[in-house]
Amino acid sequence: MSYDFNTIEARWQNYWAENGTFKADNNSDKPKYYVLDMFPYPSGAGLHVGHPLGYIASDIYARYKRHKGFNVLHPQGYDSFGLPAEQYAIQTGQHPAITTKENIARYREQLDKIGFSFDWSREVKTSDPNFYKWTQWIFIELFNSWYDKDTDKARTIDDLEAIFTSEGNAKINAVCDEDITAFTAADWNNFSSKEKQEVLLKYRLTYLAETEVNWCPQLGTVLANDEIVNGVSERGGYPVIRKKMTQWSMRISAYAERLLQGLETIDWTDSLKESQRNWIGKSVGASVTFKVKEHDEVIEVFTTRPDTIFGATFMTLAPEHELVAKITTPEQKAAIEAYIEATAKRSERERMADVKTISGEFTGAYAEHPFTKEPVPIWIGDYVLAGYGTGAVMAVPCGDQRDYDFAKHFDIPITNIFEGIDISEEAFADKEKTIIANSDFLNGLNYKKATKTAIYELEKLGQGQGKTNYRLRDAVFSRQRYWGEPFPVYYVDGMPQMIDVAHLPLALPEVEKYLPTETGEPPLGRADIWAWDALKGELAKNEDIDNVNIHPLELNTMPGWAGSSWYPFRYMDANNDHEFASAEAMQYWQNVDLYIGGNEHATGHLLYSRFWTKFLKDRAYITVDEPFKKLINQGMILGTSAIVYRISGSNTYVSKGLKDQYETEELRVDVSLINSSDELNIDALRKWQPQFNDADFELEDEKYIVGREVEKMSKRWFNVVNPDGICEQYGADSLRLYEMFLGPLEQAKPWNTAGITGVHSFLKKLWKLYHDGETFGVTDTEPTKENLKTLHKTIKKVEEDIENFSFNTSVSTFMIAVNELTAQKCTSRAVLEPLIVLISPYAPHIAEELWQKLGHDESISTAAFPVFEEKHLVESTKQYPISFNGKMRFTMELSLELSKDEIEAAVMAHEKTQEQLAGREPKKVIVVPGKIVNVVG
Repeated sequence: MSYDFNTIEARWQNYWAENGTFKADNNSDKPKYYVLDMFPYPSGAGLHVGHPLGYIASDIYARYKRHKGFNVLHPQGYDSFGLPAEQYAIQTGQHPAITTKENIARYREQLDKIGFSFDWSREVKTSDPNFYKWTQWIFIELFNSWYDKDTDKARTIDDLEAIFTSEGNAKINAVCDEDITAFTAADWNNFSSKEKQEVLLKYRLTYLAETEVNWCPQLGTVLANDEIVNGVSERGGYPVIRKKMTQWSMRISAYAERLLQGLETIDWTDSLKESQRNWIGKSVGASVTFKVKEHDEVIEVFTTRPDTIFGATFMTLAPEHELVAKITTPEQKAAIEAYIEATAKRSERERMADVKTISGEFTGAYAEHPFTKEPVPIWIGDYVLAGYGTGAVMAVPCGDQRDYDFAKHFDIPITNIFEGIDISEEAFADKEKTIIANSDFLNGLNYKKATKTAIYELEKLGQGQGKTNYRLRDAVFSRQRYWGEPFPVYYVDGMPQMIDVAHLPLALPEVEKYLPTETGEPPLGRADIWAWDALKGELAKNEDIDNVNIHPLELNTMPGWAGSSWYPFRYMDANNDHEFASAEAMQYWQNVDLYIGGNEHATGHLLYSRFWTKFLKDRAYITVDEPFKKLINQGMILGTSAIVYRISGSNTYVSKGLKDQYETEELRVDVSLINSSDELNIDALRKWQPQFNDADFELEDEKYIVGREVEKMSKRWFNVVNPDGICEQYGADSLRLYEMFLGPLEQAKPWNTAGITGVHSFLKKLWKLYHDGETFGVTDTEPTKENLKTLHKTIKKVEEDIENFSFNTSVSTFMIAVNELTAQKCTSRAVLEPLIVLISPYAPHIAEELWQKLGHDESISTAAFPVFEEKHLVESTKQYPISFNGKMRFTMELSLELSKDEIEAAVMAHEKTQEQLAGREPKKVIVVPGKIVNVVG
C-alpha cells in the first residue's frame, strides 16, 4: 500500500477542523500549558518556508504537552494593522481592510496545510473592532492612571485628585513631567476645570507632549526606532528626519526599574535579557547644573562620574536641545542652524552607532564651572541625543573617548586631572579604569568616595544631587496613519477627553484617500463623519462641530505595537464581549508558558508587552507580573539567492566563470529559474522581467551558470521558497520534519529543497514498517528484547530532545529507530503503537492515519506519551569475542549472570572451540566476565 500523503493530510486537516480537536477548555482538572507564537503580520506575499520554523517547533511542543496530560492553549491570530496595507491602499485606492482580509485568508490556508494544532476558535485580529475595542479600553485606563513612587505601582487618577483636593501636591512622589509647580489644596480647589486637566496631564501614564520624533515625509508618519534601518524607513527605504510634534506618549519610564528587576524572574536567554538591560540603561550618578553666562538659564547634565568635573573643559548639547536657540550668539546663528538642519536627517539610532564621524558647532555661549567659576564653552554635537539623559553633557576629554575625539578635532583644551598618569593617545584607552579627580577635596580618594564627595559639595552649592538615570525614554504612541487603532479621544477646549467605555469600539471611518490632507493633517482628517457628539455618545459630521456638544476627534492612530502588547490575554477568553478577558479565564491560564518568535522584537514588542502587563497587574485586572515565562528565539532559515552578472554599462550578462574578465554588477534573479546544477533558464528569465527581454548572454559550455549567495530569505532577493509547493510535492509532514532536521532551533540555517527528499524517504519507510505489501501488517505478537530496546532508547532520547528543544536530533533518532525495527522485522503492536505516538508531534498526519489503522477511534492527540522503562536498556547478555592465542575466531552470546567457571564451561563445550583445539588440551583459559574469553593453546 503506497504512502498517499496528499489524501492523508487533507483528510486529517478536515477532521481536526470539523471536530475542534485542539480546542482548549478554560476550566479543566488537567494542569494548564499555554504555548504561543509571535503572531504574524499577514503580508500579500504569503508565507515562505522560513516563516513556519518557529510555528513547527511550538506545535511539536504543544502536541507533546497534550500527550503528557496537559490542557494546552495553542492559539493563533494576526497582527493585522500595518503600514504595508496602508501603502497598498495609497497606491491602489483599495481599502486596507479588504487587502488585509484577503491576506489573512491566504495565510490561514497556508497554515492549515502545514497541520498546526491551533485552537482557531480563539483567533484574533488586531484590526477587528471587537479586538481593538479593548486596546482602546486599555488606553483609557492608562490615561486614568498615574504612577505612585511610594507604592511603586500605578494608581487611579481619582486617587490623585482626592489627594490634590485635600492636601495639594507637596507630598506627592510621582513619576511625572519635570515642570511641575507646587500648589496647595486651596490652589487646586480654585483652579478652573481646564487648569486641573492641564495639571493632571502632567501625571497621567499616557499624555500629550511635544516630542522629538522620527518623521518620514514620504510615508507621512512617525516611525519608531526599530522601523528605521541605516537612517531610512525599513518599509520603502525613505529618508527620515527628526522633528518636534505634539504626540501621545506612554510613560514606560515609570516602570524602568521593575522592567529591569523582572528579567531575573523569567526564563529567557542571557543575550535577550542583556538587550533589554542595555535598552533600559540604568546609570547611577549625579545631576549637575551649570549656569549659562549672560543668560538667566541653566544647563542640567547627568553624569555617572561627578568626580571628574574638574576635567570638564567644554559642554555639548544635542542639536535639538531647547536652549540652543536661546543662547546661540548672532555670529554663530547661521552655522548652528545649518548644522541642526543637517542633523535632523539622521536618526537617533544612526547617531548612536556612528562612533567615527566627528561633527559639531560652537554656539558662541559659555557656561560657568560650578567650582572654578571659569567659562566653559558650549558646543552642539550630534553624538549627544535629546532623548537620552538631559540632552546635554559636561565633556571631560581626559576621561571619555568621544569627548576626547571631539576636543582633539576642534582643538579644545584638555585638562589633565590625573596625577602623574600618561594621557597620550596610546594610553588613553585605559583611563576610564584609573580616573581620579584632581582637586583640593577629591585628591587621593578612590573614585567611589570621590563621587560621594563631589555630590556632597555640589549639593552645598545648590548645583547638583545624586540621581539614578535610565536610558529608557517614554514611548511615542501616535502615528499619522489611517490603518491603525483610533484613539478614543475627543477634544474640548483643546483638552483631551475619553469616550465612555460603553460607546466603544470607536471604529475607523471611511475616507476618500489614505494620504495626509493638503494641510498636513493625518488621513483621518479626510473623514466627513469624524466628530463626537458628547451628548448622544455617537459619531457626528465634522460640519456640525460646535465645541459645545459636538467636538473634534483625535486624528492620529495608535502604533502597531498597541494590540500586540496585550494580545496573549485576549486569547484566554477571545469571544468575551463584556471584558478583555474574564477573571476566571485569566486566573486559570495566568500567562504564557512558552513563547517563540524572532529576536528582532527584543526591545520593541517584548518591552512594551512587559510594561502593559505590569500596568494591568497594578490595576488588578490580571494577577501576573510578566507575560511570558519562557521565551525562545528561533533562528532564521536562509535562502540561497541566484546571481547574474551584468557587464557594467551594458545589457550583456556573463556566466559566473567569465565574470572576472569584466567589470560587472550583480543582480539577483528568481531562484525558480535555476535548476539543481545552478543553470539559468534564459528563456524563462526573459519572460520574468522586461529588462531581460533584449539582453545578451555570454555562456560557458553552452550554459549560463549563476552565482549563489546564502542570505536572508526575502521577496526582495527573489530567493523565497513557497511552502505550498513543498507540501504538494512532498507533504506537510516532510516539510515539518525537514525544517526541524536542518539544525538547532536557535541557529540560522540555509534551505536546500533537494535535502527534503531524505526525510520524505524516511516517511515512506515508516509507512512501509506498518504494512505488509498491500495490507496493514501490525500484529499482536510479543516484541523481542531488541524491539523493546529500540523503542525505549527512542522514548528516552525523544523526550529529552523535546524538553531541551533539540528537535533536530529527534528526527535523526526516528530514522535510526525505523531502520533498526525494519531490520528486526518488527510487526508488534506493543512497539509500533507507542512509536507512532512518539513521532506524532513531528509528523501528525501520518501518525493519525496509522493510529486509526491500529484500531483507534479518537485522535492520536489524546494518547498518552509512552513511558520510558530503563530495564529494557539494561543488558542481560554479552556478545563475547572468543579468541585463541589472542586471535578472535568467533563470538558467543552469554548471560552476564554466569560465573567464570560457567562461562569457561560454555565456551569449551562449543563446537567451534573443539574445531580450533582439534583434540588438544588448552594450557589455560582466560575469562574476563563481561569482556573477553581467550583460550591459550
